[in-house]
Amino acid sequence: MSRIDLHLHTTHSDGSLPPAGVLALAKQAGVSALAITDHDIVDGIPEAIKIGADLGIEVIPGIEISSRWGDAELHILGYFLDWKDQALNRRLEQVRTGRHRRNPQIIEKLNALGLALTYQEVQELAGTESVGRPHIARVLMQKGYVQSAKEAFDRYLAEGAAAYVPRELPDPAEAIAWLRAARGIPVLAHPVWAKQDEAGLLKLCEKLKSEGLMGIEVHYSTHKPQQTKDYLNIATRLDLLVTGGSDFHGVTKPDIEVGIGRGGLKVPSKLLEPLRKAATTS
Repeated sequence: MSRIDLHLHTTHSDGSLPPAGVLALAKQAGVSALAITDHDIVDGIPEAIKIGADLGIEVIPGIEISSRWGDAELHILGYFLDWKDQALNRRLEQVRTGRHRRNPQIIEKLNALGLALTYQEVQELAGTESVGRPHIARVLMQKGYVQSAKEAFDRYLAEGAAAYVPRELPDPAEAIAWLRAARGIPVLAHPVWAKQDEAGLLKLCEKLKSEGLMGIEVHYSTHKPQQTKDYLNIATRLDLLVTGGSDFHGVTKPDIEVGIGRGGLKVPSKLLEPLRKAATTS
């Protein structure tokens, strides 16, 4: 059985490899189809499609949009979307603008803690419009303030940490509506982020489905076997599409590899056809 990977990041958002590097790793891992799902930006899709055609790998246009639900940050993946849609791109630009307002505030807090870095350094490292905390973490690593991205988040960047600044985000219904308007298939990413037990997540997914959600990411690098089973049960009960992916980023998540996550991930290729069919009929 061939494998697919429907959750990958490149240097166009907070990944450390360009699309060519991600596709090369996918080829090595035996991935037959993948989705580039950069955060709030679609700029890596055309390059990935071109390289994928050369390598014999199907590249599905995708994205990952961040949203806020109560105290939790929910991410909505979108697949087979019209990535050239002007309205979608205007909305994504607004989300990225919110990052640019937030990031300098994080830098100010880090400076006040005695860590010498500038937002210009972070932007230069990122080399993209979609600049986020992982880029700040990489600068902290380069300067020797921390040894890993995990340490950077634990000490400074995660919610509740010393330099954390809340982010301006749409609510999940908005993110879902944006994707549906661009003919994309909205899927709840890494449902563990909702911080709900199975009953609570079922209720949340019922609500999100009423707002246009079409799938749930069941297979994921950090899901425990019981979580995968619970999420598959929710997908079955609510007739949601099942997806999965590694959430590869590169240096900021060094233990996660393309196609295999932490070594045991296998997203069955049979999940792709229902997703494709939904994209042609929705």
